[in-house]
Amino acid sequence: MTANNKYKYYFYLSLFFLTFILLFKATLSLSISYKEALNVFVNHSILSLITNTSIYIFGQNDIALRLPFILFYIFSVILMYQITENYFRYEKDRYISIIIFMVLPGVLSAALLVNSAIVVIFFTLLYIYYYQKYKQHSYLFLLFLLFIDNSFAILYLALFFYSIKSKDKKFIVFTFLLFCISMYMYGFSTGGKPKGFLVDTFGIYATVFSPFLFLYFIYTIYRTGIKNEKTLIWYISTTALILSLIISFRQRIYIEDFGPFVVISLPIMLKTFFSAYRVRLKEFRKSYNLLVFLVVSMLSVNVILTFINKPLYLVLPNSTKHFVYEYHFIKELVDELSKRGVTNLSTDSNELALRLKFYNIEKGEDYFLTQKKCDEPCEKISINYFGKEVFVAYLLKLKWKNHTPYLK
Repeated sequence: MTANNKYKYYFYLSLFFLTFILLFKATLSLSISYKEALNVFVNHSILSLITNTSIYIFGQNDIALRLPFILFYIFSVILMYQITENYFRYEKDRYISIIIFMVLPGVLSAALLVNSAIVVIFFTLLYIYYYQKYKQHSYLFLLFLLFIDNSFAILYLALFFYSIKSKDKKFIVFTFLLFCISMYMYGFSTGGKPKGFLVDTFGIYATVFSPFLFLYFIYTIYRTGIKNEKTLIWYISTTALILSLIISFRQRIYIEDFGPFVVISLPIMLKTFFSAYRVRLKEFRKSYNLLVFLVVSMLSVNVILTFINKPLYLVLPNSTKHFVYEYHFIKELVDELSKRGVTNLSTDSNELALRLKFYNIEKGEDYFLTQKKCDEPCEKISINYFGKEVFVAYLLKLKWKNHTPYLK
């Protein structure tokens, strides 16, 4: 077996293993969140179309909810693997690059949750792959992206700057028009009162990459820029980063809009690192070896916490502060309700009602469920992880219709 074939085999084996873990996590560990339930039952968007199509085919269950995004993850990884063909000097470097991309916290979480990030990553990589293979831009494909997601305005802006470099006047006008149309159609999603969120943005990026990898990303962007080695991927990632930082001076950004365009810069980072590492003698590689150790350690911790995070409740004084709290406890609550023969109920929480609806607990007048204590006799339902109480609700059997218990 040649070295190329060996690492190709390793790549597909690694992808198969991670896909299996993602499917296992999606099936057994995660519950539908309120935002995800909105996409299923209320919203009318591309995400709603994707999730409801999958649910129509595979039934209303967790695997059907998350399967499309796991598939987008698989195709995105394969596209990245194809894009980096002949990009690295050694096939081993290419394999290391794709493995790190596969386990980036932002990419893994995008594969598991119902959000637009992994969809944007896929279509961006597909465009880059097309451009790399045919050495030309696809006007029709860019027009199609206009109807997929608002965040492609960033791609249009990046392509506008890239076309200025290549002095393609026709493409300059086309990308500028697409950017303006996208901004007119969608605007740009921001949140919070006008104030500085720059530190928050750095923190979010550090979470998406892992802290040390993000710092090296900034260095790579700067170094590539001053050495005038700017590629299409560099323009896309740099535009997304700078635009997000500018907006952060006044507003909170949504990382789903910017993160997908930043994480695709990973091959640039790894190529820069390997080049700098190999030109140095072994005795001068200590700082680089330390960086590798820190990055690998942080990525390992992040991967473990992505798949095994419920034990964190044991060390958190407030369970609601868990970073995936909104994706927990609903399935366990449904199990407890099923044990009591409850198939319909009313509740004082619209969020809770919508999440329960996904698991076939419909709105009804036989029971009332609340997280507030009530003066009337109620049955306490407690959801515990590793002996730690993470969710409490109170169930009251209603004796007459339209009765609402007195709540404290």
